[in-house]
Amino acid sequence: MPDSPSRPRIPGAANSLATKAYAARFAETLPEGHYSDFLNTRIKLSSLGVGTFPGGVEEVTDLAVAAIVAQALQSGINVIDTGANYRYGRAGRAVGAGIAKAMAAGIQREEFFILGKGGFLTFPRGRPDDLEAFFREEVEAKGLGRREDLAEGVHCLSPEYILWQLDSLREQTGLETLDCFLVDQPEVHIPSIGKEQMYRKLQAVFAALEDAVAADKLRYYGISTFNACRVETDHPLFQSMTSLLGLAEKAAGEGRRHHLRVVELPFNALMPEAYTRFSQVTGQGNIASTIQAAFQLKLTVMASHPLGKGLLAREEVPALQQGMPDLDNAAQRAIQFVRSTPGIAVTLVGMSTPLHLADFLAVARQPPLPKERYLAMFEKEK
Repeated sequence: MPDSPSRPRIPGAANSLATKAYAARFAETLPEGHYSDFLNTRIKLSSLGVGTFPGGVEEVTDLAVAAIVAQALQSGINVIDTGANYRYGRAGRAVGAGIAKAMAAGIQREEFFILGKGGFLTFPRGRPDDLEAFFREEVEAKGLGRREDLAEGVHCLSPEYILWQLDSLREQTGLETLDCFLVDQPEVHIPSIGKEQMYRKLQAVFAALEDAVAADKLRYYGISTFNACRVETDHPLFQSMTSLLGLAEKAAGEGRRHHLRVVELPFNALMPEAYTRFSQVTGQGNIASTIQAAFQLKLTVMASHPLGKGLLAREEVPALQQGMPDLDNAAQRAIQFVRSTPGIAVTLVGMSTPLHLADFLAVARQPPLPKERYLAMFEKEK
């Protein structure tokens, strides 16, 4: 998608000085420990971030998401996550509207961190009846990808399509530069083409994202996974952190620093594998969990699905209920559990109902659990 000449973009990106000042501004209302370090930088990120995947495809949801984003940015939450395909492309525009409201109220661009995602096809007019015809006309014919770049009929792993989605999100959010762009679930290509070929494709995508960094379209990039960081080492979908870094180093080119910085993965009380499964060889003489390995390798971990697609907001987990009786409900406990996990920098909570923001901000006002208290509860849950 070409840049729109009629709509001036908001310049800038999150930086260390501004995010530190932002954190200091909320020191009286938010506890110490609410902000974490974006590794290998001095940028401060809120330990909770707003996700924008859920919700219906209608204007009322657009307005709700915009209101949530605006209020969150004005309440000490400086991480917002969205995707080019979310709500058929409407989520990015709602995020842009929320950013505009927050900035009108005094929030500065350099104070917040916007994550975008791409890979799954964007259906701007809703999911088509004929996926093959859609791909042929909207992707292949426009030079954005080939049939061999498509997996499961809905995921395109080509440099051209990923860059198109990056530009789409820049246009939707109104931002000149995204802080980070994640390739969403590249592992879905492994069953059809194998891991080696998927790696070749991913390296080409990383190279395109390195070019986008050079062009000031984004600052950093990474991957978002669902299964790859939870399965056993010998599972076909397993993703090695060191292999990812190797791809990024090759993509950047000899003598140049790569910009791979983020791994997003699902984590909650029912899906703890990224913390409990020791499956990663770090190259530093030890075997580690994905979360531990990422930290050692200076990759910032962001957790998705803290509420288990809503299940953990409706049903209490006994260990969490006993371990956090001071919190009001199951949703708060589920979020606090994930947010307190050692090695997780940001817990992303998807919301499209402003009422849910109250629970989210209630957790933000609590300090993360001390490690000993967390581990005692974790052992009980296991």
